[in-house]
Amino acid sequence: MNELPAPLKMRPLGKSGFSVSSVAWGMWRFGGEDLATAQKLVETALEAGVTLFDTADIYGPKSQGGFGAAETQLGRVFGAAPGLRAQMILASKGGIVPGTPYNSSAAYLSSAIDASLRRMNAERIDLWQIHRPDILTHPGEIASALETAHRAGKIGAIGVSNYTVPQTQALAAFLSLPIVSHQPEFSALHLDPLTDGILDQSIQYDMAVLAWSPLGGGRLAQPQDERSHAVVALFDAKASETGVSRTAVALSWLMAHPSRTIPIVGTQNLDRIREIPQIYVPRWSRAEWYAVLVASRGEKLP
Repeated sequence: MNELPAPLKMRPLGKSGFSVSSVAWGMWRFGGEDLATAQKLVETALEAGVTLFDTADIYGPKSQGGFGAAETQLGRVFGAAPGLRAQMILASKGGIVPGTPYNSSAAYLSSAIDASLRRMNAERIDLWQIHRPDILTHPGEIASALETAHRAGKIGAIGVSNYTVPQTQALAAFLSLPIVSHQPEFSALHLDPLTDGILDQSIQYDMAVLAWSPLGGGRLAQPQDERSHAVVALFDAKASETGVSRTAVALSWLMAHPSRTIPIVGTQNLDRIREIPQIYVPRWSRAEWYAVLVASRGEKLP
């Protein structure tokens, strides 16, 4: 069988100089648990081989105040167990302002980075990403703010989230530093990055791809329509063949793409976090991989 290359467990984070796990752990639902549970979640992810931790200033349950809650909880974890910070590459995002909804002005980005550092009890954010594009801020102003933060040692590298290819090109034109990562929505049920140029640009410029919602927003766990059922049937067959979970198969399908996509696993369940190493078990043939693509598209390839 003509198998596609197996994903490596560690890989470069674009041109950042950082080496990271090829699976990330996401924190958009982190922050509502007690401190001991929060610390156990972080420790379990590390034990499962995860070194890339992705959060954002807007993340956190509404019951805990919403905005800033996830970063604040992570800061408490670092306060209780200072050694954990050195074991990870810490990624965060900013630029979403409830009620605005986006602000990437230099003044706001500077204040957002400082606020995230305070909440997380950290001296540096290894990867800082603009969460969503603010079309009312000139990319030159954004670039200036990010480079100032980088010179001050507050951020280690720059990434973008939910940016288009032209928006990324425009920002890159004003930066002397590389944009090291894209963070698009990407799953077997959300295929846009395959055709909108994001994955191609990432390969061309050696940018890491961090896929958010890699399980289709829960639709791969609980398929509701014919398309989802068709994809899940193929994933379940692969799971049965390889002895791993459907989740592991779905994530491994993304990782088989030559962009070396890094799926962001958002589970806050300890047992599911412990299952992360299963992702490296399935191997895909070209025919199998394309069969999933065809099932998701609902039509044959040209």
